[in-house]
Amino acid sequence: MAAGIRRRVLAHVLANNGGYLSQACSSAELLAALYASVLKLAPTDGPLHPPAIEAVPGPDAPRVSGGVFHGEPGPDLDRLIVSPAHYALVVYAALIEAGRLDEAALDQFNKDGSTVEMIGAEHSPGFETTTGSLAQALSTAGGIALGRRLKKETGRTFVFMSDGEFQEGQTWEAIQALAFYRLDTVRVVVDVNRAQCDGPMDSVMTIEPLATKLKAFGASVDSVDGHDIAALTSSLERPTGKPHFVLAYTDPARGVPLLNDRRPVLHYLRFTGPEERAEYQKFYDDVLIGATS
Repeated sequence: MAAGIRRRVLAHVLANNGGYLSQACSSAELLAALYASVLKLAPTDGPLHPPAIEAVPGPDAPRVSGGVFHGEPGPDLDRLIVSPAHYALVVYAALIEAGRLDEAALDQFNKDGSTVEMIGAEHSPGFETTTGSLAQALSTAGGIALGRRLKKETGRTFVFMSDGEFQEGQTWEAIQALAFYRLDTVRVVVDVNRAQCDGPMDSVMTIEPLATKLKAFGASVDSVDGHDIAALTSSLERPTGKPHFVLAYTDPARGVPLLNDRRPVLHYLRFTGPEERAEYQKFYDDVLIGATS
């Protein structure tokens, strides 16, 4: 599944002369571990095709929820809240690989009236909520988990985050609340790829020692190799009695080493010209497709 996520995202980037490729490289195993192993979700009736937005969202407009791609919610089932909305293409690729999203849905990517948005919102496949610019999903998940506890539900609430969100104050307020209410059903996996829009994390605003800070705020923490599926799944499943964070340290060029030529700025790939595009196309044909043929 992780290989399929990278393949689909690179194919999309090649077809559209751009995209968030490094995020797919770093998080492919994280999303594969969640969708293929960890998450307890209801099945869907085969791969679903996302509906279009028929009217401006409002009280009188039909509500479209991206949560339907996670199946019918239930008291003993898990919820997944996706925080970094710019990872949307990667989430769509993961849903396709998991058999929950029709692969033809990517033909509607970023088109007017489509729910398959470039920056995921509450109607986008796999997104239950709009999580703002960044860093709002953890607060949302805390509220959901507290509500589920009050309703005696046993299902867990997972959050997928990016490391840059720990530069924002709302994240730390949310962690304090999670710890105060001992919301041990909240399980957070963080793509610590150490790269952001303006360059390497440590040159913009370092967040380390992240594990030490999280523990000081009352959370449980595991630090793992984010490309090690076994380590990810065992860490995400481990009972802790506290809100639990899995810091998955990843490589934003994993699986597509051509991206190393663009360091230190890897946030978004827009080809510099036909020569660079041809180089990526050759890699896609010879390595990513050749490996599966």
